[in-house]
Amino acid sequence: VRFPEDLEDDNTTFNPEYSHQVFGDDEVAFGYKGLKILLYYIAGNQKFDCVEADDVESKIREIIPPGFCTNTDDFVSLLEKEVNFKPFGMLLHTYSVHNEEAGEDITYQIYKADMTCPGFREYHERLQTFLMWFIETASFIDVDDERWNYFLVFEKYNKDGATLFATVGYMTVYNYYVYPDKTRPRVSQMLILPPFQGEGHGAQLLETVHRYYMSSSAVLDITAEDPSENYVKLRDFVLVKLCQDLLCFSPGKLMQGFSQEMVMEAQQKLKINKQHTRRVYEILRLRATDMGDAEQSRSYRLDVKRRLIGPYKKKQRELAKMRRCLRPEELTNQLNQIDLNMQHEQLEESFQQLVSDYRRVLERLAQA
Repeated sequence: VRFPEDLEDDNTTFNPEYSHQVFGDDEVAFGYKGLKILLYYIAGNQKFDCVEADDVESKIREIIPPGFCTNTDDFVSLLEKEVNFKPFGMLLHTYSVHNEEAGEDITYQIYKADMTCPGFREYHERLQTFLMWFIETASFIDVDDERWNYFLVFEKYNKDGATLFATVGYMTVYNYYVYPDKTRPRVSQMLILPPFQGEGHGAQLLETVHRYYMSSSAVLDITAEDPSENYVKLRDFVLVKLCQDLLCFSPGKLMQGFSQEMVMEAQQKLKINKQHTRRVYEILRLRATDMGDAEQSRSYRLDVKRRLIGPYKKKQRELAKMRRCLRPEELTNQLNQIDLNMQHEQLEESFQQLVSDYRRVLERLAQA
């Protein structure tokens, strides 16, 4: 909510993807007919207004910090103070996105903050409540641990000559210690609010965070905690964008295969680990490969499958050991052959899915 009229505007409304973390696995509030729960957030400073029956409110109180409004009039009166809200921390990056509906470019800014910023602790307590509605296994973090970094995206806009800021999304990163003198930043939580999704803000945020850590000699590499499928696709795009101009990823070197030179350069210059560098290599090699050429296509397919087959070979060895103990040798051989055929099918399916994902990354890269 930016202005009072937004309270009645369906275009500013979005529904949660999950509610089981508040209302239980069945996502049901018993004892109601036609229950409608309204949660209003002020766009900048995230103040709340909750309008719902008392026992439902008690469940929401468990995740929302004290001090929220319980009637719309009080909530609307707080909007007048929004002109005083300013982003927390240090400005890292400014960019613009063209809005077709508005017919103009809209400015966005990314900031790095921590708990020493005045007012940020209270702001973060409110901001993190969004996680419960949009991340399935969300949990609140220990903000008293100084190893957390916070990166925030804001829309910058004007109203009646005043400059205001609306929250777009954020990311939390934990700095793990790596012996003897390095750190390994691990992305923990990342959320772009639904009204802003699909506009490229996630890529802008992730690239900005990477560039922030790239400048530090104390950082070994950057990872993510239990990344979702969508996050992996986003990371693929950002890392390929960062790596494509490195000399070690030139077309000639890509066709020679994955190399230690790629691993070293990607880690030293861009803080990318070996596993992620390998995916970058496969995506860029796909771009450099003429898949219509039988020999080039075969070479690429075998190269990727050699990596994919590792877990299958390990599983095959484990099954073979078990069956030698449990079954006659003839049956073992037959079952192993069945498993091997099944694994070849699975391997081909995995390869085709990877190529499909890689092509989408390359398509997005071409449009960037």
